Amino acid sequence: MPPSESSPSEPYLPPLRIPVRTIGDRTIDFSRRVAIMAVVNRTPDSFYDQGRTYAFDRAVDACFEAVALGADWVDIGGAPFAPGEPIPVEEEVERVVPVVAALRAGSDVVISVDTFDAEVARHAIEAGATVINDTTGLSDPRLVEVVAVSAATLVITHSLARPRTPYPRPHYDDVAAEVAAFLRDRVDRATAAGIPEERLIVDPGHDLNKNTLQSLELTRRLREIADLGLPTVAAVSNKDFIGETLDAPRSERLEGSLAAAVVSIVNGARIIRMHDVRASVAAARMTEAILGLREPAYLKHNMGDVND
Repeated sequence: MPPSESSPSEPYLPPLRIPVRTIGDRTIDFSRRVAIMAVVNRTPDSFYDQGRTYAFDRAVDACFEAVALGADWVDIGGAPFAPGEPIPVEEEVERVVPVVAALRAGSDVVISVDTFDAEVARHAIEAGATVINDTTGLSDPRLVEVVAVSAATLVITHSLARPRTPYPRPHYDDVAAEVAAFLRDRVDRATAAGIPEERLIVDPGHDLNKNTLQSLELTRRLREIADLGLPTVAAVSNKDFIGETLDAPRSERLEGSLAAAVVSIVNGARIIRMHDVRASVAAARMTEAILGLREPAYLKHNMGDVND
């Protein structure tokens, strides 16, 4: 078969060292697929939707809508990362656990809970969450113990400040190298606590204690994070580094978010955390095809004697 008619045989990027993961009832081959992580925040003050999915019914509906639109994964949060007063543990549990239970009752989708608190994590796992997404770099040392005695996966994210506290003017001599070293250290802590590497995922933490120039550099050099050998999350959707780059308010950052997600995928990200699921699924699937990770849905154009 002439090269111009052949299907892609080799991906553009080398496969990850641990390419296949089973998370709950889903098995994902990260050497050939990008997972779309949808965002559902059950908070009255989330940075993007400002409480649109705070009500229980609206949060549950948003979860099932994301699944219907093609999300592989739904990330449910009950406490913002941004500086502010701590959310009582009981309140965070009440925000996220009923949503997890409702989604799990109707779907086998990967469910993560965005929390840094061990007690919230324990309740979430009991309710059916298959991933704990800790955006604070293991600020609660008990968290790894909770995950270790479960079957759940842990996302370890780079951030430097204590939870919900400001971190003005972050400085890095080499942001990608320092983020990679931080994540490697936290991975070592997690494995020492009994969590096997096949249940660990890393996230460089775009915007988290980083300015716009640092987040842009991390995106360019994301392969250095992916080279840790663990599936890598790119949580770039509607972040401030996109808004500042494009002079765009939060409501007008979709195109910049998709561009950042695509570049992240090219540089090794295999999970993208996004607000607009429909657009993100299309962008990821197109990027997979360009990289040779998947074939087109169908072939018709210039494939016969007559151009249909």
